[in-house]
Amino acid sequence: MTQDPRPVIAAVRDGRGLDRAGAVLIAKGLADGSVSDAQAGAFAMAVLMGGLDEGGRVALTRAMRDSGRVMRWDLPGPVLDKHSTGGIGDTVSLVLAPVLAACGAYVPMISGRGLGHTGGTLDKLEAIPGFRCALPDAEFRRVVADVGCAIVAAGPDLAPADARLYAIRDESATVGSVDLITASILSKKLAAGLDGLVLDVKQGSGAFLSRADDAQALARALVDTANGAGCRTLAYVTDMDQPLARAAGNALELHEAIAVLRGAKGALRDLTLALSDAVLALGGLAGAAQALDSGAAAEAFARMIVAQGGPLDMLENPDRHLSPAPVIRPIPARGRVAAIDTAALGHAVVALGGGRLHAGDRIDPRVGLAHLARIGDEAGPDRPLGFVHATSEGQADAAIATVQAAYLMGEGPAPGPLIKTEVLPR
Repeated sequence: MTQDPRPVIAAVRDGRGLDRAGAVLIAKGLADGSVSDAQAGAFAMAVLMGGLDEGGRVALTRAMRDSGRVMRWDLPGPVLDKHSTGGIGDTVSLVLAPVLAACGAYVPMISGRGLGHTGGTLDKLEAIPGFRCALPDAEFRRVVADVGCAIVAAGPDLAPADARLYAIRDESATVGSVDLITASILSKKLAAGLDGLVLDVKQGSGAFLSRADDAQALARALVDTANGAGCRTLAYVTDMDQPLARAAGNALELHEAIAVLRGAKGALRDLTLALSDAVLALGGLAGAAQALDSGAAAEAFARMIVAQGGPLDMLENPDRHLSPAPVIRPIPARGRVAAIDTAALGHAVVALGGGRLHAGDRIDPRVGLAHLARIGDEAGPDRPLGFVHATSEGQADAAIATVQAAYLMGEGPAPGPLIKTEVLPR
């Protein structure tokens, strides 16, 4: 006999909280359809307006995790992962997963595609000819065991309650609930059977959280909830007042990740190492910098690409496999970069065809922005703000105007630290 979700919704609405039984009822009903869209929307609104305490967040996260298959591993090392709330030029996952694998960890990274102004890890990987993000479970397990890492899309049996609630949150204007964001992120990650997790909560002009207090609150909720659900977790709040890498766009960001694997320095490498060291320590491991410098991480990346259907020489010859955009134009400017509207750069990439406004939109992996100037850089006749990669001259003209408007030139404060705060378990 189907249980009635209305008393659970009313309890959350009236501030009486959410217990384990109520969370299980809601999550099970979301997954099997016995909770209607109207009831799901009412539940989401009740959580948004009334909030959940830590116990309620843990209960909801566990119930959503357990609404589908939860992976179990029997491997000779810790199972570790990382999650980012999304930003511009954030291609850390493509470097971090092979770094962890080279250090003796196992990384079953379940990632997503981009929607809105931030890019998705799967979109970047799908710029590689032949690369498969959808692997059968047995093959996924084999790649993780043999290579040490695999990056795949979530299957329909992984936290199905979240898949349903995620869509309803958008329709019911409840996307901004910290409690629901927390349960959504963690239910999928914890369903992968992790021993340890590091979270990268972006804050700044290019993040969905621009205020420091909001980013800190989300990081704290994520860390407390994940640890309460049994997964060792910590978080960093990191800067997104400028792109992390000097490129934005799928194939262009893939070039940046490969450059770091081959020894390039910069903010992308620095943040990747910080996040890698943090999650390796949770698993009793170390050696992220050595894995990069020795080439072991690059070898793990190359093996992962081949194991998931990509070319043998992707690491050595990316230009052979990543087609350039037909139009490449410099972005002229003069002066010192004082600040950047980073979200505007992401929107420029979407307008070029490199991102999605709707889940079903097709993207062009070739387009985007490259060699972007950072805060404090000087621009001039021989040093443009960057380069637009477009499919037409008209698109290039529009993107150039957008990027120029996004950069504030003049004197300004020095950029803040890459890592703003660390959030540890209590």
